[in-house]
Amino acid sequence: MMKLVVLVIIVYSTAGLPTTKTATNLSSSSRIVGGSTVADGAYPFIVSLRSSANVHLCGGSILNNEFILTAAHCLVSYSASEINIVVGTNSLDSGGTTIAANRLIVHADFDLSKRPYDIGVIQLSGSITYSSGIAQVSLNTADIGVVSAILIGWGRTSTEGILANELQEIATSTISFSDCEAVWGSRVSESNICAFSRAGEGACNGDSGGPLLQASDLTQIGIVSFSIACAQGYPDVYTRVSWYSSWIQTAIAS
Repeated sequence: MMKLVVLVIIVYSTAGLPTTKTATNLSSSSRIVGGSTVADGAYPFIVSLRSSANVHLCGGSILNNEFILTAAHCLVSYSASEINIVVGTNSLDSGGTTIAANRLIVHADFDLSKRPYDIGVIQLSGSITYSSGIAQVSLNTADIGVVSAILIGWGRTSTEGILANELQEIATSTISFSDCEAVWGSRVSESNICAFSRAGEGACNGDSGGPLLQASDLTQIGIVSFSIACAQGYPDVYTRVSWYSSWIQTAIAS
């Protein structure tokens, strides 16, 4: 069963922006707004988190052959027995290998009513076999500033958009923390990274948990966390991967 968490928040006013909006954890299926279809094998580390009914819930990325990185809010409403991971395909309706989840590891400080600590790791019940279309992601451990970035996922084409069967990508850019904070106020912290290109392009329901990549080297810099659904001219907010490097290593070691 699909589960979507919506939180009404106050957005700190900036020039030309309304002051009250609805922030949405982007965890219901469909595709990126304003994106284009990804070539096969371009991002071999992307995975689809599926329900037991094979419904796409969230994105994720391959940490190694036993663990998947995703957002905490993609996991908190489920048990491990309700989650499967599909690797090795860009299509939601065909291809790939399905592996059941064995354990869901959510950051202990995560709270659905708050934004920080939106990070989780899935331990798989079996090992991933690497190939030309399946590989682990490289995590960016630097405290990056403003860089060109790429968002990939299966999110909606619009707030009420149709399901995209094929993986989508969009070119975007991170923005400074001060610019992001001017819009989101106390809902963001240094543990977040924000990205924006223009109105009509950005993350939407179904993109949650998926990777934001630095364009120059395709290292993962962020995990899709929340936004104002969808692509309405506000920065999308991501969990900053570098902030949680130690937590990720501890989760894998546990």
